[in-house]
Amino acid sequence: MVFATTQSDRSNDAWTALATLVGTDGSGRDGFATSLLRADAQARDLADAVHCLCLLHGRQPGVIESTAARPVSEASEVTDWLDAAVSAFAEERATLVPLVAAVGPLPSTPGQAETEAAITAQRHALDMLATSDRRGCPVGASLALVLDWAAIRDVLDTTAARVGMAIPPSSLPARAACAAFVGKICGAPAFERAMLFGAQQLLAQHRALWQLLESRAAARNAG
Repeated sequence: MVFATTQSDRSNDAWTALATLVGTDGSGRDGFATSLLRADAQARDLADAVHCLCLLHGRQPGVIESTAARPVSEASEVTDWLDAAVSAFAEERATLVPLVAAVGPLPSTPGQAETEAAITAQRHALDMLATSDRRGCPVGASLALVLDWAAIRDVLDTTAARVGMAIPPSSLPARAACAAFVGKICGAPAFERAMLFGAQQLLAQHRALWQLLESRAAARNAG
């Protein structure tokens, strides 16, 4: 009983740490990302964000699929969460493609070759996280992606409304389901540290993308 209580407390602590990390370092706190939600956001900035998000997350397999292909736990609840996340993110990916077409061509911006190289490097970094042999790292990246996608989805929804496109609501696992998932997989401190590292690194890639998009917007305005 004491062991079970201790393990439950540790899982709760792990979820709190993860949720706090996403809350403080996630896309919802990025100044440029939130500026895209305003009524006066420029259409070309929204289009640029959609194109670059598609470049980063629009391919398959992505972070979640690669995580699901690696051993995490034999528990059916764990498999259920990963299966649901894989299916739901496939729907998000399917939403991105027609939205890219609806917003039109990638806005002409100085330094396009450098942008493509930067996003290619980001994709490689995400691949490394999702296929890491450090147990906990891939699932931490997947959890962070699911949790952070809510803020990203706000940008996609805003863009879709601008171009008059109806897109289905996200079916990614809710926060409560993510918290329950963390409770099932966490137990060993080393696993939790790796999970939080994976989450931290994925969020860092998202921050880098928003910074890149902000720089691109500034370059267009300067021109």
